[in-house]
Amino acid sequence: MPEPPDDSFAQRVLQTCLRIPFGRVCTYGAIARHCGSPQASRQVGWILNKAGGAHGALPAHRVVNRHGRLTGKAAFPGAQTMRQLLEEEGVRVEDDQVIDFDKLLWTPENPA
Repeated sequence: MPEPPDDSFAQRVLQTCLRIPFGRVCTYGAIARHCGSPQASRQVGWILNKAGGAHGALPAHRVVNRHGRLTGKAAFPGAQTMRQLLEEEGVRVEDDQVIDFDKLLWTPENPA
């Protein structure tokens, strides 16, 4: 996996993303809040993209916007890659929207 920017916020973002369980999703905002910068949702997306999450071992496909939409799909090799990866984990997606988003939402503060 390519190295992300060398700062503690980026490292916390990557470590948090790695904790998202198989078959669950998290939001950019939840990760930003957990990492100490609640206004940095876009920076979370940038960090995941720069770290190679769309192409490597980082499960960046599990990170969606606050409404459960697949807004990060442009960072993946194909237009449907993010959806396909989620569906392989049992997450249903229709029209770029995670079905049962509230049920599948995982947050670092409440990981149950």
